[in-house]
Amino acid sequence: MSDDVSRLREVRPGDAFDVEAVHAWLAPRVPALEGRPAPQVRQFSGGASNLTYLLDYDHLELVLRRPPHGHKAASAHDMGREVRVQQRLRPHLDVVAQIHGFCEDSSVIGSDFYVMERLRGTILTRTLPEGVELSPEQARALGETTYDTLADLHSIDVDAAGLADLGRGPGYVRRQVEGWSRRFRDALTDDVPPAEELMSWLAEHQPQDVRASLLHGDWKLDNLVLDLSGTPRITGVLDWEMATVGDPLMDLGASLAYWVTADDDEEFGMVSNQPSILPGMPTREQLVERYLARTGLQTPNWMFYEVFGLFRLAVILQQIWARYRSGHSTNPRFANFGFATAVLLQRAEKLAGCR
Repeated sequence: MSDDVSRLREVRPGDAFDVEAVHAWLAPRVPALEGRPAPQVRQFSGGASNLTYLLDYDHLELVLRRPPHGHKAASAHDMGREVRVQQRLRPHLDVVAQIHGFCEDSSVIGSDFYVMERLRGTILTRTLPEGVELSPEQARALGETTYDTLADLHSIDVDAAGLADLGRGPGYVRRQVEGWSRRFRDALTDDVPPAEELMSWLAEHQPQDVRASLLHGDWKLDNLVLDLSGTPRITGVLDWEMATVGDPLMDLGASLAYWVTADDDEEFGMVSNQPSILPGMPTREQLVERYLARTGLQTPNWMFYEVFGLFRLAVILQQIWARYRSGHSTNPRFANFGFATAVLLQRAEKLAGCR
């Protein structure tokens, strides 16, 4: 597989929409569609939030994004916010998709939605796709360009990009620590450690915000579209729904919680969902050093951001595990999330000296 074709499937019956209505709305906005019939539609699998579809017009492929059924335009599924981020960011970062149209008229398909260009390339998951190989040199280059691009995102002037109003002002670190601690307590089950000492450590050791930057919120390899034909390069960045303005080191710490390397212990390795264990991949320490040099930022307390990242990922998995354990989700992929949560908490506690 050389691109994301394997992620496509027939549209799930519960996720279907009026294709003719979308085509009638879209055609006047995309000149290349004039006189064309409605597209063939398939759905991208994966993801746990907004729904994503391929609109195949033979000569042109577009992507439609919409919120899950039954959700209004709340912060977690705000299509307009996601569109605004990408439209204003695109002149400053060339890996952002072009938006072709945003529909706020719920009479078209029952919710708002937007249509963007299709970004072609390889999307990596835990293992390399069939037919894809990366030499140690390519793996290193992939790791470096992944975090060079994050550094470049964090270095964009949010005022110049017209995105400063995404933030809530100073206190981002505090709000994150308090918010994720609250979410963990709300989702706690009796088979997972309560982690009160760890949450107290985070509250006591939190630094001041280093600056206000545009954050992606979910920076990992499966949200990047890649060209792996030579020296790896990023051709697109997906899933901007969690983008906000805040402390960039918090975004870096959250991202590196996913960056498991070959020398990590076996249990932590089981948490990995991306091929960062490949020979040649940079270590977390190397990536932090490179990122700081590129951004000009300094931190005497990197451990806090690393511990926070592990805790944040543990909370995300615990929220899913709580729904699975209560029967609200039956996806077998979630069956080991309680164990994974405990592994992440134990690793964070060990780093923080809580164990």
